[in-house]
Amino acid sequence: MSVVTPPWQPTAGLSDAQAAERLARFGPNALPQPRAASLLRVFLRQFLSPLIYILLAAAVVSLVMSDLKDAIFIGAVLLLNGIIGAVQEHSAGRAAAALRNLEEPHATVLRDGTVRQMDARQLVPGDLVLLEAGARVPADMELLQTEDLQCDESLLTGESAPVKKVASRGRATAFAGSMVTRGRGRGLVTATGTATELGKIAEQIGKPSVSQPPLMIRLEKFSRIIAIAVVVAIAALVGVGLIRAMPYSDLFLMAIGLAVSAIPEGLPVAISVALAIGMRRMASANVIVRRMPAIESLGSCTMIATDKTGTLTMNQLTVTDISLPDGTRVAFRQGDGRGESDNALHAFTEQGRERITRLLKAAALPNEARLVQDGDGWKGYGDTVDIALLAAAHEAGMALEEATQTYPLLTRIPYEPDLKFAASFHQGKTCTRVFVKGAPETLIAMCDRMNAGGSAFAIDREALVRQKEEMAARGLRVLAFAEGEIASEPESQYGHHHLVDLVFLGFAGMQDPVRPEVPDAIRDCYAAGIEVVMVTGDDPGTAGAIARDAGLQFSPDQVVTGQDIRRAEAEGPDALDRLTGQARIYARVDPAQKLSIVLSLARNGHFVAVTGDGVNDAPALKHAHVGVAMGRKGTDVAKESADIILTDDNFASIVAGVREGRVAYANIRKVVFMLVSTGAAEVVLFLLAFPLGLPMPLLPVQLLWLNLVTNGIQDVALAAEKAEGDELSYPPRSPNESIFDRVMIRRIWHSTLVMGLGGFAVFYWLLQQGYGEAEARNLLLLLFVLFENFQTFNSRSEHHSVFRQRLLSNPLLVLGVLAAQALHIGAMYIPWLSGVLQVAPVSLFEWTALLLAASALLAVMEFEKMWDGRHHLRLATKAS
Repeated sequence: MSVVTPPWQPTAGLSDAQAAERLARFGPNALPQPRAASLLRVFLRQFLSPLIYILLAAAVVSLVMSDLKDAIFIGAVLLLNGIIGAVQEHSAGRAAAALRNLEEPHATVLRDGTVRQMDARQLVPGDLVLLEAGARVPADMELLQTEDLQCDESLLTGESAPVKKVASRGRATAFAGSMVTRGRGRGLVTATGTATELGKIAEQIGKPSVSQPPLMIRLEKFSRIIAIAVVVAIAALVGVGLIRAMPYSDLFLMAIGLAVSAIPEGLPVAISVALAIGMRRMASANVIVRRMPAIESLGSCTMIATDKTGTLTMNQLTVTDISLPDGTRVAFRQGDGRGESDNALHAFTEQGRERITRLLKAAALPNEARLVQDGDGWKGYGDTVDIALLAAAHEAGMALEEATQTYPLLTRIPYEPDLKFAASFHQGKTCTRVFVKGAPETLIAMCDRMNAGGSAFAIDREALVRQKEEMAARGLRVLAFAEGEIASEPESQYGHHHLVDLVFLGFAGMQDPVRPEVPDAIRDCYAAGIEVVMVTGDDPGTAGAIARDAGLQFSPDQVVTGQDIRRAEAEGPDALDRLTGQARIYARVDPAQKLSIVLSLARNGHFVAVTGDGVNDAPALKHAHVGVAMGRKGTDVAKESADIILTDDNFASIVAGVREGRVAYANIRKVVFMLVSTGAAEVVLFLLAFPLGLPMPLLPVQLLWLNLVTNGIQDVALAAEKAEGDELSYPPRSPNESIFDRVMIRRIWHSTLVMGLGGFAVFYWLLQQGYGEAEARNLLLLLFVLFENFQTFNSRSEHHSVFRQRLLSNPLLVLGVLAAQALHIGAMYIPWLSGVLQVAPVSLFEWTALLLAASALLAVMEFEKMWDGRHHLRLATKAS
C-alpha cells in the first residue's frame, strides 16, 4: 500500500479504524467463489440416467447368476461412458469465478487524508475513491466530483457509447466493472461485493440452469420407453415360462438375455462419439463447444435471441455517412485504417473531394485521440467518437501529420458536455485558423455561411436541421463541423468569443456498423426455420435501424422496451408470455429483463439460443437452452456462462454450428434407429421362440457380442456420418417431438419384423432339419451380424437411397462393417473366443445363403424410402 500525491485537494476520507470496522461488517469487496465439483463427483454424475439404471440392473442380475462375462461387458460400457462424460464436463461451471477477473485488483482510495493505492478487495462502503481514464471502477459509487468523466458500461448495459457522468446534475453513479474511458472523478462507495450490480449478476449465474438440453430431454423420454418395453417383455416371457413350468434358473437366464437384447448398450458410447465428432467439426468452423449436449441444442433451437453490440455489430463506433450542406452524400465503409475508403472519394470531382477533405480536417484537428499501428492494423486510444473521426480521416487518405505541420496547433478548447463542442486554433500563413466539431444545433448557431459547391453561401439553418434529422432518423449519431479564420492574437486570448461567423462544412453520421456477414447469416436462419430476436440496452430507434440493416424481419408494433417488459411482469407471467410471443426487438432492457425474456420465450415453446459477449448477457447465457458467447471481444464471464464460444465473434459461425448440430442429432437418430431395430428384432425372436417351446435362440453372451462388439463397431462408425447437404432446408424439430417420430417407428417396426421373423424362421427351419441347438445358434448369430451390416447402410440416411450415397464419403463406416464381419468370422477360428461365444466356422455356401436372406432387409428399407419420397412429392405438388 503506497501513498501518492492527490490530483486535487479532497476531504479526509475514512480512517483506518473506520475502514476495518466496516470491512468486518460488510465483508471483502469480492464475489463469492463457488465450490467446484470434484472429478469424482462429476464422474458419478454421469450415471444419473434411466438408461444407465437399466444397464446397472442387468449387470447386478448377471453377477447374481454368476455370469461374469455379461457383467464385465456391461461394466466396461458404463465405465467408458462415465470417463468420456466426466472429462468433457470437469472444466465447466466456473462463471462466478470468471466474474472476479473483472474486478480491478487495486484502487486509488482516500484514507486518513492521504491518497493510497490499495487492494480493491479492502474497499468498504463510505470509502472515497479516485477515478481516472483507463481504470476500472472497483465498486458501485455515487460520484461527488467529475472532470469530463465518461464510463464504458457496455458490459453491463449493452450500450456501445460511453456514458457521460456529471456529478453536478443530480445523483450520478458509477458501477463496478465499468471502464473509465475519459476524464477523472471522485466517488463515495455505496455498495461492494455481492451488493453491487455486478454482484447481483453473479448471483444469477451461480444458480443452476433452469433449462435442460433438448437432447437430454429426448434421451430421458427414450430411456423411459425402453425401460417400460423391457419390463413388459420380460413379464410376458416370465409368465409364459411359469405356465410351461420352466426352472427358475432358466427363467433368470432368459430374463437376462431379453434385457440384453432390448437395451441398446452401445448407445451411450455412440452418442458420446457422435457429439465428440460434432465438437471437432464445430471447432474447425470456429465454434468451441464447452458442454457436449449443447451441440444438438444449437441444432434444435427454434429461436436465437441475440444482443446487438459486439454480436450483430462491430462494437466500434464508425463514420458511415458524410453529408455536405448542399445535400452531397458520401457513404463510408468499414476499412482497415490504411486508407481503403479513399475509393469512396474517387467518384467526386476534385472540388468535391476538396470539400470532403476540409470537413475531415475539421474532424481530425480538434481531436485528442490517437491511432497507433498495431501489427497489420491500427488501434485507437481516446474517446470513441474522436477515434471514429480520426479513423475516417485516415481512411479517406488525409494525412494528419501533414495537416498539423501545415497548421501548427496553438491551443484548443477541449470538449465539455456543457459546451457540446470542441475547437482547436492553428497557425495559418496570414491568420489563425479555427476548426470546430460538435453537436449540430450548437455549430449551426455559430455559423453564418455554409460551404456549398465549393463557395460560401448564406447559411440555411432550417435546411441543415432537416438534413440532420433525416440522418438521425436512420439511427445515426450525427456530429457537425465548421471552420473559420480570425486575426492572430496571443495564444492565451483565444477563446469562445472567436467561435462566431464560421463556415459550416457539413455532417458526419456514425454508428456501430453491422458485421458484413450478419445479413446472410440471418437469412440462413430464417431459411432453416429459426426466428431471430434482438435484445439490447440501446434505444428503440437505434435498435430498429441496426435490426433493419442486419436483415431482421419485424414490424413497428414488434418493437418493445424495458418499460413494456416491466409492465408485463407486473401483470404476471401470462402477460409477459403474450408480449414475447409477438415481440422481435427488445430495446432499453436491463440484465434481469434479458433473463426474463429468455425464460418467457422458453415457456412459449421455443428452444432458445442466446448470443452475447458482455457481463449483462451472462445470466441469459447461463439459463438458456444453449448460450453462445463471443470469443474475441467477449468477457470471461460470458464465456464461462456459455455452452458454446465463437472464436471469430462471427454471427455467421452460428449458422455453421446449427448445421453441425443438426448433423450430430441426425447421426444420433441413425444410431438409435440401428440399435433399437436390431435389439427389437432380438426381442421378437425371443417372443416367438419361447411360447412355441423352442430353446433359447441366442445365449446372453452371444447377444452381448452382437450388441456391444459387432454392433458397437458399426454404430460408432455411423456416428461419424457427414452432412447430407439439406440440413438447413427444413425447420427445426418440434421441442415436444420424441426421438421416435412416426417415420422412425414405422421403419423400426418393418425392419424388426424382417429380422425377427426372418431369424425365427431360419432358427426353426434349422432345428427341423436336424441341426443341434449350438449349430443353429451359430448360424443364427451369423445371420444377425449380416442383418446388422445391411442395417448400418440403411441407417446412413432417413431420406436418401443407399445407392445414391457415395460409399467412401464415410470410410470409417465401410471399415466398420468389414471389421464387424471379419471380427465375427475370426472369432469362429480363435479357440478361446469361439468357446466363450459357442461359435464355429461355417461353409461358404452357408455364409452366401445367409447373406441373401439378410439382403431382404435392404430391399424392404429401400422400398420404404422410395414410398416416402413419392408421398412427400405428391404432398408438395398438391400444396403448390
